[in-house]
Amino acid sequence: MAVLIGERLRAWGQRCVPDTLFGRLALLLIVAVIVSHVLALTLMFELRPAFPGHPPGPPPPGQGPGFWSAPPSLHLGLLLDIGVRLAALVAAAWWAARWLSRPMHRLATAAQELGRDIERPALPEDGTLECRDASRVFNQMQARIRQQLAERDRFVAAVSHDLRTPLTRLRLRTESLGDPCAQQLFRRDIAEMDAMIASTLDYLRGVADAEAWVLLDVQALVESMADDHLAMGHQVTVTGHVLPRWLQATALRRCLDNLVGNAVRYGGSAEIGLRDENDALVIEVRDHGPGLPPAELERVMKPFYRVEASRNRQSGGAGLGLTIARDIVRRHGGQLVLRNAEGGGLVATAVFPRPQPHPRP
Repeated sequence: MAVLIGERLRAWGQRCVPDTLFGRLALLLIVAVIVSHVLALTLMFELRPAFPGHPPGPPPPGQGPGFWSAPPSLHLGLLLDIGVRLAALVAAAWWAARWLSRPMHRLATAAQELGRDIERPALPEDGTLECRDASRVFNQMQARIRQQLAERDRFVAAVSHDLRTPLTRLRLRTESLGDPCAQQLFRRDIAEMDAMIASTLDYLRGVADAEAWVLLDVQALVESMADDHLAMGHQVTVTGHVLPRWLQATALRRCLDNLVGNAVRYGGSAEIGLRDENDALVIEVRDHGPGLPPAELERVMKPFYRVEASRNRQSGGAGLGLTIARDIVRRHGGQLVLRNAEGGGLVATAVFPRPQPHPRP
């Protein structure tokens, strides 16, 4: 019983304590002010005379408590004086807590924006010593990330050039083959190698590419993409209606292309469901294929992982489609979840939260 009571008191205490640094500083200062006033008032009531002319200490017999036997004007003036001082101190405590917590809030906002815009301006290194140190370390981290991304882009550009040059020569030599059947086989192998290289380079290049955030008509984009798949003979339907959102248009289309492509490849068709929630855009892509074993639902989103033991690229791809889709959703601050649908098939649910603060184009 004692343990249960202790746990309940601990849980109640955790609910009463604010989560933010500002709230905790303000609460600490306000409690300190109130406790100091209570102690001061207690001491004052014990030591002050009942009214002018009476010595300190207990009141004469039959006179009642010293303070309460004083004139009403004394009560009102004393309480008004205490109230004004208490209100001033509480306001000062609130302002001081807000002032002290502002640098931490600025640092948290900068860290949140860094995932969307690596080229954001550096933090001003001002404020207290601790704030200056934190801002300096944050700016150094941002500079190192920029340098690593620049080196990665140079590496990807070099690899892309070095790999595509021999492929181009192979295409030209294939045209000189006299056997049409051999030509077809060579073209297919070259196209497969080209697709694999493109997927790998796009994965290396595209995860952190800077792309403008725009107020995107998601409904129109999804319906246009579905029309494109219908023109290719794929059965793709769209249900639901959503409002425009601030998103990265090219990245979102690529994410949905990968999800719909997987659904068509393994299930023969795709059903895209759209809905707006209070703080998020939810897009679901369902197929009617065989689904996945529960242990594979998270594993298939790892780079270069494919469930198929045969490693058949005609149906299995390069193992990067779901990885790229998940990275794009994460870049938007959301989450991509796979689950098996009732009645068979797989459902990929992409949740895009409303950007806070407002993203900068």
